Parts: sequence; structure tokens; C-alpha cells
Amino acid sequence: MTSNPSDDTILKVEDLKTWFPTRSGIFKAVDGVSFELKRGKTLCVVGESGSGKSVTARSILQIVDRPGRIESGSILLTRPDGAQTDLAKLDPRGKEIRAVRGKQIAMIFQEPMSSLSPVHRIGTQIGETLRIHFGTPKKEQRERVIELLRQVEIPRPETAIDRYTFEFSGGMRQRVMIAMALACNPSVLIADEPTTALDVTTQAEILDLIKRLQQSHGMAVLFITHDMGVVAEIADEVLVMYRGKVMEKGPVDQIFHSPQDDYTRRLIGSVVKLEKKAEVRLRRQNNPAEKPPLLEVKDLSLTFASGLKAVDGVSLAVRPGETLGIVGESGSGKTTMGRCLLRIYDPQAGTINYRRADGRTVDIRTADKTALKDIRREVRMIFQDPVGSLSPRKTVGQIIAEPLKLAGMKGGELDDRVVQLMRQVGLEPAWRERYPHAFSGGQRQRIGIARAIAVKPRLIVADEATSALDVSLRSQMLDLMMQLQDELGLSYVFISHDMSVIRYMCDRVAVMYRGRIVEAGDTDQVVSDPSHDYTRALLSAIPHPDPRNRRIHNRFRYEPARTLSANG
Repeated sequence: MTSNPSDDTILKVEDLKTWFPTRSGIFKAVDGVSFELKRGKTLCVVGESGSGKSVTARSILQIVDRPGRIESGSILLTRPDGAQTDLAKLDPRGKEIRAVRGKQIAMIFQEPMSSLSPVHRIGTQIGETLRIHFGTPKKEQRERVIELLRQVEIPRPETAIDRYTFEFSGGMRQRVMIAMALACNPSVLIADEPTTALDVTTQAEILDLIKRLQQSHGMAVLFITHDMGVVAEIADEVLVMYRGKVMEKGPVDQIFHSPQDDYTRRLIGSVVKLEKKAEVRLRRQNNPAEKPPLLEVKDLSLTFASGLKAVDGVSLAVRPGETLGIVGESGSGKTTMGRCLLRIYDPQAGTINYRRADGRTVDIRTADKTALKDIRREVRMIFQDPVGSLSPRKTVGQIIAEPLKLAGMKGGELDDRVVQLMRQVGLEPAWRERYPHAFSGGQRQRIGIARAIAVKPRLIVADEATSALDVSLRSQMLDLMMQLQDELGLSYVFISHDMSVIRYMCDRVAVMYRGRIVEAGDTDQVVSDPSHDYTRALLSAIPHPDPRNRRIHNRFRYEPARTLSANG
């Protein structure tokens, strides 16, 4: 490695403009963006959805979705022999850019399922990259792929090589993507939101892995994210984008400790805000603990036909006006447990005692169809993916009106209530004739909330209701849910894999691991003094929004075999 800093620049982007012609004019997705990628360094590009981060990354490899195109600017790649190529000038379908993709610049995407083939074994997919770029023979391919799988720490690589994508968890699929990206020893790795869909402990492992591989291979990393906590943990340099333009760029310490732009300050503020309890909760007067439970679950169990015990003897209580957080990694059983509460799944054992408004108690687990129909007006659900839960063929007005119609409301009264609900969740009533695709992710989640509160429920089960949102939108959505809770006297069961979200809004928390609750108590007490090692691991994996105090690479790791034997 040379000591001259200018020789360390592998990729130089200058005044890049990538535009999309639309019926209403030109959409400037990337509008005059410039930056450099240096050997062994990480540049984080940060901004909320729609800021142009991903289009910038795709422009480098000439894989922008049509009708988008690079309008002007240069993307200078320095090859290993010192020669430079302007990637912006290459034909997107030509031989030259195909020789760069994967070999010199590799990319890993947010959703590995859409980038990996479901019908080919992972060994074949990774080996194909080696065949295309180096003509590597079959036998050598297999040896190299096993070595790559070992590098990305996939267990038993000798057998894993012959498995299919669907046989891996989200975190393991992301490791397969990284192995594929590293196959040709690229000098630049572009990572487009590679940890957004992962829980905090898996995210921390993937960030560790990219860091280690970067150090051993000397790669420049372009890391795209909307999470300022992740930026603080891994970045050397930061580029802040908003609506296609660069708002600010500089060393990570400068961006966090003396930001120049208001938008940067707002992004940092939104993640710092989730570092502590919401102010509105600190001022709360009523004490839910004094009231009898609204919902009391005892010894709830559900085993799937495959033999997997998803919920294993769970007991918990939710009091009127209270938010109970359920936290755990993917596969811990928290979503399954939440769906059991509404009998979307049928648990085989235990009781789910729900106290009706008249004081009568009904066991939801054994309730008949008529009782269940009544209960489902009072107990509603908000889902993680607002797109999947909103019909694309109905207008927003029709979607919000649906539960009201089922309750017998019609005519002017129905329309007035839809208008009132849209205002209540911060949506313009004039938009009610639009369809879901015309709304942003945050707005779609508001539509889901409006539909959930339409029939004035008493309890809402929110399953990862904010995990698909940008950090800046996340705190807004949590604030809205708490405001509605106080206005309508709601109780929440709030399911999340993000301990910072739980800390921000929940009164009490239950920590789930492999179908069981391993720890429960007041949120402040569990966060400040956890009694279980698994809770400790979850807390220490939360990215900390201060580059001067990086914790994620020295976090506490939970080792269940040792701990479970110690705890019986």
C-alpha cells in the first residue's frame, strides 16, 4: 500500500447526475454528487428513503432501472495497473462494464432473496462468478467457494455449499451474498442497506464481518444506510444526501460533533432521541400497574406441524393504558406469539384471558366464532409491512372504511369518520381517493394505524410496526402511537427486535428467546440492569450514535449452550 493519499483513491465520482424522465417532467434522482473512495476506508452514504443513495450506487455499476440514465458527470475507476476508466461513459450492456461488475466492484443488496436464485445451490451461484471472470475449472471452483464460505463464517461450509437459498436464515443469506461479492477479490465493495432487514445482533455480526474482510482485503467500502447509529459505528467518511443532492460530507467525527447542515442535525437528533425514554412517557401520571389486567396470558404454547415449538409456555399480562414490549431476534417466537393473541394462529395449550369492557373475561384461545368476531373489533393488529397489508386495488378511503363498514356504519357518518381518522394520524383527508402506491412508507404505516384505530379498539398488537421505516420517521411514528394511546386510552403489545424502540416507548418489556420469555420487568430496570445474558447481548448490539464511543465491535455475545446449562 502506497503512502501517497492521492494514490489510495480507487474510485472518484464527480458531479454525477442520474435522471429519470417521467410524464410530468424530469426526476433528478442524483443531482451533482461528488465523492472519493479510498483503499481500506469506509464511506457511508446516509439519508432517508428517496434521497438518491441507492441510485448513486447503481449508477457506479451502470445498473440503474430504466428509463433512468446517467445524464452527465464522471465515475473514474483506477484499475490495479494504474490505468483509469470512466464508467459513466461505458455502454450499460457492454463487455467493458460487465468485466468490472463483480470483479473490480462488487455489490451486496438489502434483500438477498431477490438477488440469489431460489433454484440453484449456493455453491453453483458463487462458482458462476469465478467461471465468468477467471474461467476457473469446476474442481477449483468448489475449493474456492468452500474457502469463501469459511471466510464469511458460514457453519460447515463443506455441506452448506450444496444447500439452497431458502434453507438459510436472513443473516446467513446475507453472508452468502458477501461470499459471492468477495469471490473475485474486488477493490471496491458497495453495500446497499445490507443490514436493514436484520435484527440488531445479526446486524452487528454482519458489520463485524464486513470490517474484518475489508481489513484483510484492503477494499474500499461504500456503505449505504439510513441509520445514523450504524454510520457512527463503522464510517471513516460520511456523505449526507437529501433529494438527490449532497447536503454535507466530511470525516465521521466532524459530521457527528460539528454538523453544518440542519438536515444532518435532524438525522442525528432522530437517532439520539431513541437513546432514552420518550419525554411524554416520563411525564405520565397514571400508573397502569394499579389496574387489573386487560389481557392475561398463561402457559401459552404453539408447536407447528414441522415439530418446531414456536411458543413455549409463555405467560404475560397487559394492563389498561399500558405498552408491553416483546423483544427478541428473528425466530424467537415473538410474531407467532402476537398472532396467537388474535387467534390468527391456533395455540394448542394455555389461556388468553381478555377482559371485555363490561368486566366479563373471555378466553380467546377457546372462544367460538361469534365471540371471536366481537373481540377482534376490540383487539386489532398493525403489521410490519404496510404494503403487504393494504389492498392495492382499494383507495385509502376504502381501506380505512373497511372495519367501519363491517361494524355497520355507512353514508355520511362513514365518510366523516374516515376524514376524522386521517386527520388524527396526520394524513390529508383530500388524499382519500388515492391508492396505497402513491404514498411513502411512513404514510402507508399511518394508513395502517388509522385502519387499526377505526373501530375504537382497546388493545392493539403492533408487530414490528416501525422496523421498515427510516430512523427519522420511526420516532415520529412512535410519538404518534403514544399520542393516540393517551387520547383513546389504548393498550399496546409492541413487538420489535430493536431494543432502542422498546426503551423509548414501552412501560414493561418481555424478552423472548427460542419461544420462551427469558426475562420480564419494567423497561427502565431491564435496560439498565438486565438479569439475563441474552438481554445483555441484545442491548450491547444496539449501534451507538457517537463515533468517539464505538461499542458494537466489542459487544457482549450470548452463548446459549453454556448459559442454558448454567441456568438449568
